[in-house]
Amino acid sequence: MMGFGGHMFGGWGFNPGFYGGNAFNGGPWWMWLLAMGAQLLFWLVLIGAAVYFFRRWSKSQGTRTVDAGSALNILRERYARGEIDTEEYLRRKQDLMS
Repeated sequence: MMGFGGHMFGGWGFNPGFYGGNAFNGGPWWMWLLAMGAQLLFWLVLIGAAVYFFRRWSKSQGTRTVDAGSALNILRERYARGEIDTEEYLRRKQDLMS
């Protein structure tokens, strides 16, 4: 029977040193590199997707157009309030209609 000071498999089986163990508690060094690369790729994809969808959302929020009908209504209201004179009203109306 194995005592408390021995290995779990009595020296047989898994040996971290066999795979080129390192400071990270054994295992092949390329596995650690692969794991770190996979994590980095995951975060880059996640952040990239967030930036993409944020830009797409913000672009759709900022591209609202004003139709000519509402612009003419605003122009008429400004003319009715006396903010612009007849000459400016006619010039701007012509610009909106063309």
